[in-house]
Amino acid sequence: MPFRRRKAPTFREKLHRAIFPPKGFRRVLGYYRLKILRIGGSPHAVAAGLAIGMVSAWTPFLGFHILFAIPFAWVLGGSMVAAALGTAFANPVTCPIIWPLTWEIGQFILGRAGGGEARPVDLAVLFSQLKLSELWDPILEPMLIGSLPPGLFCGLLVYVATYFGIRSFRISQTERRLARRSEYQQAYEREYQPGNLTAQPADRKSVDA
Repeated sequence: MPFRRRKAPTFREKLHRAIFPPKGFRRVLGYYRLKILRIGGSPHAVAAGLAIGMVSAWTPFLGFHILFAIPFAWVLGGSMVAAALGTAFANPVTCPIIWPLTWEIGQFILGRAGGGEARPVDLAVLFSQLKLSELWDPILEPMLIGSLPPGLFCGLLVYVATYFGIRSFRISQTERRLARRSEYQQAYEREYQPGNLTAQPADRKSVDA
């Protein structure tokens, strides 16, 4: 490829770019905003899909968020493309905040916060030996239960903001399109009004002379 990099980026460089985009977070957010505004479907479908993806991103099942979001979006009449975009909320920047927050909320809901029921967990041993059954009770269960309150709250906010944002954007697009069509119509009428049509032969003779 003519514009391909001579040296492929390393994993560390890719991770650094994912956490700190070279062109800034504002440009990345603007890019996602344009992609959301250009998704086809009704404002409700796009907003519902994005909200479902946001709720899924709060769950602890990293890597499976899309697999959860797309079927729910299809069942609830949301946009599956928007649902996939909504799962991008779980990223290297937000996950270090989401995971401990959901775990603490889950511990509080389950009544384990400061209740003496918590026992020390050696994450390195659990993950290395793949003891998922032992991961459920101390980690996954409180994280899953704790993800529901903030996930539903953020999903509701995202739905409302996206719904009214897309509706306003499409109304303004329609108004601009109608205004542009009106300008073209007025310019056409000025160009081809009867006075100009009768003056064309004289102008043509002067040009021929």
